[in-house]
Amino acid sequence: MKYGFVIDNRKCIGCHACTVACKAEHLVPLGVNRTWVKYVEKGEFPNTRRLFSVMRCNHCDDAPCVEICPVSALFTRSDGIVDFDNRRCISCKACTQACPYDAIYIDPNNYTAAKCNYCTHRVDIGLEPACVIVCPEHAIIAGDMDDPNTEISKLLARETVSVRKPEKGTKPKLYYIDGDRTSLDPTETYQQADYMWSSQAYGVGKYAKFVEKRISSSALKHEKKEEKGVDGKARRVYDAPDKGILWGWEVSAYVLTKAIAAGAFLLPFSTGFFIDIPKELKLLGLIVSFIFISITGLLLIKDLGRPDRFLYVLLRPQWKSWLTRGAYIITSFGGVLTLLLAVFLLGFENFSALKVVEFIGVVLALLSAVYTAFLFAQAKGRDFWQSPMLGLHMMTHSIMAGLAVFLVASYFIQFAEDLKKGLVYLTILTIVLHLILLTVELLTSHTTKDAEATVKMILYGEFKTRFWLGMILLGNIIPLFLVNVASDLSLALTGLFIIVGMWFAEDIWVKAPQKLPLS
Repeated sequence: MKYGFVIDNRKCIGCHACTVACKAEHLVPLGVNRTWVKYVEKGEFPNTRRLFSVMRCNHCDDAPCVEICPVSALFTRSDGIVDFDNRRCISCKACTQACPYDAIYIDPNNYTAAKCNYCTHRVDIGLEPACVIVCPEHAIIAGDMDDPNTEISKLLARETVSVRKPEKGTKPKLYYIDGDRTSLDPTETYQQADYMWSSQAYGVGKYAKFVEKRISSSALKHEKKEEKGVDGKARRVYDAPDKGILWGWEVSAYVLTKAIAAGAFLLPFSTGFFIDIPKELKLLGLIVSFIFISITGLLLIKDLGRPDRFLYVLLRPQWKSWLTRGAYIITSFGGVLTLLLAVFLLGFENFSALKVVEFIGVVLALLSAVYTAFLFAQAKGRDFWQSPMLGLHMMTHSIMAGLAVFLVASYFIQFAEDLKKGLVYLTILTIVLHLILLTVELLTSHTTKDAEATVKMILYGEFKTRFWLGMILLGNIIPLFLVNVASDLSLALTGLFIIVGMWFAEDIWVKAPQKLPLS
């Protein structure tokens, strides 16, 4: 069996009966939807046309939300339906980033992920989904696509159908008859500023809290905002509420603290295999790394909608998810740091067997630095994060963060001149490498419209001030100048500026891709 949907756009009249039926059937809260109808207008008066498209979970054969979920709260049933178990969900919101169709929301009542589940409670007793029953035009057809006798199977055999974002490789099972590209591809339309219910365009908050207050303030924002359309481009005149930035400052901060923890350990302990590094510097690296890996763990827990379930990641793991793998990497790294810290404080750091533990720590530090790149790669909804250079970026950031730690420390601790010179040369080399990587990443052509739009937003749009002044000037150009000034104060300032620039970098890279609409 393989259940799927067909939306017959020749029949849909945009009545929202499916949306209402879905809300009633599942008690879906205000401000979020499992099923909704998107309105798009094409043309210029008097030659205009309005299109209606029903949007919902695509129940993909290769569902990225299932792969990225760290606790198997999302799963694919044997009949092809992608279902969810909110009793397991920790509300990490990874699934919302992985879904290319914006079909998953965070329930404001229990803070867990939810979406269309094909009305499995009805299907299991032989009934059709609520949206199918209520549609007055029979524009929504559901059923077993593997059974040649079903209506959906016959429609798929004789009609030309299209799907949303086939390039994602998710193999969606939501098909559109007479599907118009301008309606199915969000990059083909712009959002008209003023229309009925346009206040919902600013969303209703991360968990749809304080709905009335948000809607009233959104209306005021719309009065002040001037949105210019593109000549000849179709307009979105009714759409689902904006979910906003679901991975916010906590994720940006966790990427930064993780980089500091990894870099502070890597520099003294990896170079310690080739040259003699003073015990004091290794101990400093251990302490800083331990503090910041602990902060990383706390930030990860804080970002969860259900922090009371954070242990589910370790106790009920889904091993394909890089969030699960990352949790074990960070936990293992923290364990090695604790062991080494105890050994150093007790004065047993000269044991030859300790080199094995240090090597394991270096490997775990490297994995801690780069694993988030693989997690972001699983977030298929955000094209900019699919860059193959992201892992190299994160590794470079970890080295920069580690250098910043020891540059600041050089103001308070007396470093040998050769070590200080080594720090200076390595800082210059790493900053230059970082600027080269940025140039290649941002100025070379990108394969998708979303990735190109994100780059434009960073360079010339909403994030341009933070990018040019915060990330480039404060985080790279000024440190490149200061590090060449021969004084302890200038080196300390170099380290501080690098950390400030890295905060801007992580925050931009996390938030900018989330600004683009997925539906």
